[in-house]
Amino acid sequence: MSWKNGMLFVMAAALIACGVLFMNRDTAQGQGGKGGMGGATKYSVISTDGAHVIVTDNAASKLYFYAIDKDGKIGDTLKLRGSVDLQDVGKPSLTPIDAKPQK
Repeated sequence: MSWKNGMLFVMAAALIACGVLFMNRDTAQGQGGKGGMGGATKYSVISTDGAHVIVTDNAASKLYFYAIDKDGKIGDTLKLRGSVDLQDVGKPSLTPIDAKPQK
């Protein structure tokens, strides 16, 4: 086998290994892998800074916004502030749904 053929073989093997790792990354990260959308994860964290979390529920096509209380500090309980139905994406406007205060 010439060195060019050997190099092509090594590159092909590396690409296949990267593809396998990429396809299995959800289970490797402990996210379970199988969700509601053909193997996709059920929830995706879009953004977080310790005081706010934005999460999508991929199966229900909803976006949820959580935040600490106004006078709270990082590490306090995050409370649901509102959600958006992602089925409305593409319409001229999106209307958030306020979370109902729990009594």
